[in-house]
Amino acid sequence: MGRRHGGGNAMKAVLLDEAGASPRVGQVPVPEPGAGEIRVRLVASGINPVDGSLANGSNPHWQWPHVLGVDGAGIVDAVGDGVNDFEPGQRVVFHGDLRREGTFAEYVVTAADVVAHIPDSVTFTQAAALPCAGMAAYQALHRRLGIRAGQTILITGGAGAVGGFAIQLAKLAGARVIATCSPNSAETVRAAGADVVVDYHGDVPAAVRDATDGRGVDAVIDTVSEQSATQNLSLLVFGGGLVAVAARPDLSAIAPFTTAPSVHEIALGAAHSHGDAAARRDLAVMLEELLALVADGKLDPQVRRVIAFDDVPEMLADADARHGRGKTILAVASE
Repeated sequence: MGRRHGGGNAMKAVLLDEAGASPRVGQVPVPEPGAGEIRVRLVASGINPVDGSLANGSNPHWQWPHVLGVDGAGIVDAVGDGVNDFEPGQRVVFHGDLRREGTFAEYVVTAADVVAHIPDSVTFTQAAALPCAGMAAYQALHRRLGIRAGQTILITGGAGAVGGFAIQLAKLAGARVIATCSPNSAETVRAAGADVVVDYHGDVPAAVRDATDGRGVDAVIDTVSEQSATQNLSLLVFGGGLVAVAARPDLSAIAPFTTAPSVHEIALGAAHSHGDAAARRDLAVMLEELLALVADGKLDPQVRRVIAFDDVPEMLADADARHGRGKTILAVASE
């Protein structure tokens, strides 16, 4: 038998009763961990744009009502058989498997191999801000692009959570950052570290070429759309790299075997469903590296708003709020 303590018969959660239904706050049974799993008593859960998409969708693996939420931070509450790296009472954070019950709840069960320990100096709220957005930016820069000091990178959607993390991480790597955003967000994006801020309403390619004396950029992280990613392919230097966070570019926009771009996707959720053990473990490794940067005061988790359970359904229905500046966190329990 696994080691267990705490818990209860029922818990509060944000639920989806069926595909197309409106999310609601309700009660469901507290889950039990199986072999290789841990149960976490959640303290904070990050809210991301993908959560709104999931609330409007479905998954063949879901049972109804489904608990929404992907990012969670809390205290290990129970440990399943075969788990040796965690024990009850430890502070942890993780990116959840989209096929499983989610993190907008008082308790959640997750595979142990994707979980990271939270340093003592990092709060649960800070930790919960990192998984989706922080890991997307980290994976883009360090696992896909291999960003290096002296390179120039274009980051679209610089005021969003992924963009904000990407700007900070690129600057820590020694890169020069050009970021797009609206005029209202320009000050925020500059404060994050962008060297050049471009109004996305204008001629972005012309502005980028002007900022690089016509050279273009070594890398692009596009968080906006297929159209944006496709347009930005033309800005890459020979052998440059583009990471698509929102949608793939249309590669037919450039002639084959000319500028030889490298194009990558970010699909953190697919690491759970299509990745091997190393890919799943790397989710925890990336989180550990992000947590260390926060602990050292080098990375701002970008927490802008903390909300209660009853506010989550409205938040999930408000696309503008989900895509706004920084991170919104669900306070599940007191820190």
